[in-house]
Amino acid sequence: MLASYRRLFTPKGTVAFTVTGFLSRLPLSMYGVSTVIMIATLRDSYLLAGTVAAVDMAATVVLVPRISRLIDRYGQARVAVPAVVISSIGSVALVLCAHHDAPDWTLFATSILSTAPNTGGMVRARWAHIYRDDKQSLHTANSFEQVLDEVCFIVGPILAVALCTGLSPTAGVLVAAALTLVGTGLFAAQRGTEPPLETPDEGTVVSPWRNKGLQVIISTFLFTGTIFGSLEVVTVAYTEHLGHESAAGVVLALQSVGSAIAGLLFGLVTLRGETSRHFLLGLAGMAVCMLPLVLAEGMLSLVGLMFVAGMASSPTMIISMGLLQEIVPAGQINEGMAMTTTALLGGIALGSASGGWTIDRFGPEAGYWLPGTAAGLALVVALAGFPRLRSAVSRPESVAQPS
Repeated sequence: MLASYRRLFTPKGTVAFTVTGFLSRLPLSMYGVSTVIMIATLRDSYLLAGTVAAVDMAATVVLVPRISRLIDRYGQARVAVPAVVISSIGSVALVLCAHHDAPDWTLFATSILSTAPNTGGMVRARWAHIYRDDKQSLHTANSFEQVLDEVCFIVGPILAVALCTGLSPTAGVLVAAALTLVGTGLFAAQRGTEPPLETPDEGTVVSPWRNKGLQVIISTFLFTGTIFGSLEVVTVAYTEHLGHESAAGVVLALQSVGSAIAGLLFGLVTLRGETSRHFLLGLAGMAVCMLPLVLAEGMLSLVGLMFVAGMASSPTMIISMGLLQEIVPAGQINEGMAMTTTALLGGIALGSASGGWTIDRFGPEAGYWLPGTAAGLALVVALAGFPRLRSAVSRPESVAQPS
């Protein structure tokens, strides 16, 4: 196993951009919980804290694809550095406004300003360029990056809570901002592995929004995000119902651990056949792994079922990234990845809201029907869009419009 992953880092500069890329995207899993704890503690209002966090997520959905479009057009370093400086200023301003009791509207304004560029997409774009002619190595690289994402979402919230509760309510946001600034700056400094610009034909503007294959992936990511969002809310409510509220974080971490282990093993698999078919199989696997959660009857069974629930998540996300890299032209790769990421975030918000509504209406035991249902809907969408996916793979779209 180690030999397969070690070979990834043979090209010069790959270790440097991987380490700095991980450092810069670890804060993504810290910002939300840090912001909620900070505002709830300093302003004594969970409503305000949750609303600010929701606005911040909405800003991410809107702004990150636009930042990524600029990255595709002008290059990673030229756009990411000024973008992360503005983001860090926004984060510090948010802390100052919260600490000094500034009007509530300033919290929303500064949280929008703190939106950071999508480093995960930039890292994957570098792998896609390095291994553009080696499909198996690119698959292994995508697997490795997905595992790093899972590690971020295991470590990040734990670190954020420790900082906010152990040092200061503002420590989580400040440390996250510092990591984002330093990590992205160091990442951008790795110019030797930065992909070259793919300039569109003169007089045209390339729009990935009209890429029919990408539309299908984005739609499935919306439901995939719903799985994760509902799973988090329902698990917190269910463990509280069982009298083990403090165990919610550990139970959720087991889902990520299962996903990370599956991702590592999946990176060693040699994929044969159409990626679009693998995509359908991955989504079907997610549905199969999520549905047994409705059988949970206590902490012991929940722990095992959550681990199983995560087993298909990473493989599906890895296949999705590989499929996206096949159907999206190189000149659109950062924007395309940002669009899928924001669809995932939108789905998480939808899943959180629908999970809360279901718990209030039918109780926490009924909540575990949501992840399985969302997985099933993602599979239905992919099946309906399968002809579009196959067409996009055979002929990558570069949709042009008059400037």
